[in-house]
Amino acid sequence: MDVEGSRLHWGDILVIVGYFVAVIAVGIISSCRNRGSINGFFLAGRSMHWIPIGASLFASNIGSGHFVGLAGSGAAGGIGIAVFELNAIFILMILGWIFVPVYTAAGVYTMPEYLRKRFGGQRIRIYLSVLALLLYVFTKISADLYSGAIFLTQALPELNLYVAVIILLAVAALFTIGGGLTAVIWTDFIQTVIMLVGGFILMIMSFVKVGGYENLVKEYFEAWPNTTKANIGLNNNYSYTDCGKPPANAMNFIRAADDGSLPWPGIFFGLTISSIWYWCSDQVIVQRALAAKNISNAKAGTILAGYLKFLPLFLIVFPGMISRILFPNTVGCADPDVCYEVCKSRAGCTNIAYPTLVLEIMPAGLRGLMLAVMMSALISSLTSIFNSSSTIFTMDIWRRIRTNATEVELMIVGRVCVLILVGVSIAWIPIVQNISELFHYIQSITSYLAPPVCAVYVLAVFWKRTNELGAFWGLMAGLVVGLIRFGWEFSYDPLPCGEEDKDTRPDIIKKVHYLHFGIILFGIVVIVTWIISVLTAPIPDKYLHRLTFWDRFNTQERVDIDEEEKANEPQKPKEKIFTDDDYDSLPCHKKAFQWICGIEKMNEDNEPTVEEKKIIEMKQTSIYESSFWSRVLNVNAIILMTVAVFLWGFWA
Repeated sequence: MDVEGSRLHWGDILVIVGYFVAVIAVGIISSCRNRGSINGFFLAGRSMHWIPIGASLFASNIGSGHFVGLAGSGAAGGIGIAVFELNAIFILMILGWIFVPVYTAAGVYTMPEYLRKRFGGQRIRIYLSVLALLLYVFTKISADLYSGAIFLTQALPELNLYVAVIILLAVAALFTIGGGLTAVIWTDFIQTVIMLVGGFILMIMSFVKVGGYENLVKEYFEAWPNTTKANIGLNNNYSYTDCGKPPANAMNFIRAADDGSLPWPGIFFGLTISSIWYWCSDQVIVQRALAAKNISNAKAGTILAGYLKFLPLFLIVFPGMISRILFPNTVGCADPDVCYEVCKSRAGCTNIAYPTLVLEIMPAGLRGLMLAVMMSALISSLTSIFNSSSTIFTMDIWRRIRTNATEVELMIVGRVCVLILVGVSIAWIPIVQNISELFHYIQSITSYLAPPVCAVYVLAVFWKRTNELGAFWGLMAGLVVGLIRFGWEFSYDPLPCGEEDKDTRPDIIKKVHYLHFGIILFGIVVIVTWIISVLTAPIPDKYLHRLTFWDRFNTQERVDIDEEEKANEPQKPKEKIFTDDDYDSLPCHKKAFQWICGIEKMNEDNEPTVEEKKIIEMKQTSIYESSFWSRVLNVNAIILMTVAVFLWGFWA
């Protein structure tokens, strides 16, 4: 029996409730660990093992936007969209072997903090912090909310969208506010397991339904809707065009240089630039690797995440293609009027490919499991973004506003920041609902804003001569050029299929793919940064120990480049610590509030001495690894990349 007003059986509801009970239990238990300190809240005490790190890297990346976006792109254009996942495998190795050792040796919490240590000053750090927060709110959070809304709308037509989204946001905020990164990583781990189990079940059922891989390839190219986009002739006759027809290169990863969707130069070079920004300098991702107990666990975590990145092709993209085969008139619709009737969008309905497949072919109970998977993906992404955003705001912005802020104040501000992000996200829902071409929209925004940041990080890590003036003006030049392209391109309304002859856009917009533009933008920023750095004074070596890849093992004491500025600042007063007597005398409601904010009783006698703090810091910034585990990890990385190259070649 279906639940009234929905497409779900009562068994589906029970599965969803069971999921929430299990994940909330994990969140509460893990919230009790690594509390009461900035290190514990934001970096999980740097005590995480490689398995939860690898799972969290994967889960933080694979949100509900991937299930909807990748499956939708698979339905629209075949397997080509999976190159974004395969490319990430190689970039994850760059993260583990090049960037994480530098960040760990530098002893930083956030990526903007690394640039502050590397270049000095505050303007680059503040600029990147604000840019990161804007990107989180208007691309990552909005994309996940949009894709989650699509799934919920398909499954529960009578459910108020705002109520459903607010519930999901509230749960995500509860995990983040209560336990910091420890709770986020462990809930990510549980959600990854759920996503994989549900995804495998749907994949197997989909392939059985379509008759196997060979049948998939054959029938995909024949998956035309009954009514394609038609042009009316002189006698009101309809002449059918290629609109609604799957592309001829649907089973190829490597496509022509002038391909409008995935040109090969853009995939090999432009996508790599955006990926380095995302995987190697984005706070959401790097924060997980920095939580590792040592550098070997960080590398192993990136390897595990790399192996998991093979799965989206099979678990998401192929099922999206199968959905088009099974439902060509809805998922594959081409006529704008028909599409609007199906999914309230005139741009096409491929975004409903995955939800439609789940709701139409899965039995009761399993439908609920897959809805739980979508909720897992959504909550996983949101918790990651909330935690990282609060870290950036607290450590990079608030500490500049309140130079004497105590650790207690910083932890409270981190929680309040999450609440503000929740409010902004809810207010942004009406805008998100109007977004079409979700996956390519996100990637295009990334290609307009990320290459300058990628260029500066690459130069900072590999070229010691890069200085603050060069980096700052390189970022400014890249921002101006990127915003011009962004505003120029989106000032034109998208044309329906079949009306390409009416395209009045200039060639710089029409013929320069966003991935190709990313290459150009990266080059502009590198040239500007190089010229200005060479023409201005270099940074003395005493400020750069362990801040570049070539100098990461240096044991000399590093002088903070902003040490003189810090010396002139008012000294931070000793933070008040609750003793057993103080804490026990507080009313229950105040104890509860302080527990939520991570403030718990401490004994002043147990406060570490200066020598003990230095030993802890040395341990946490060590990048030493045994020769045995180093060889094991290197061999595994080579095997992983070899398998990735094989897949590239197999579907080239």
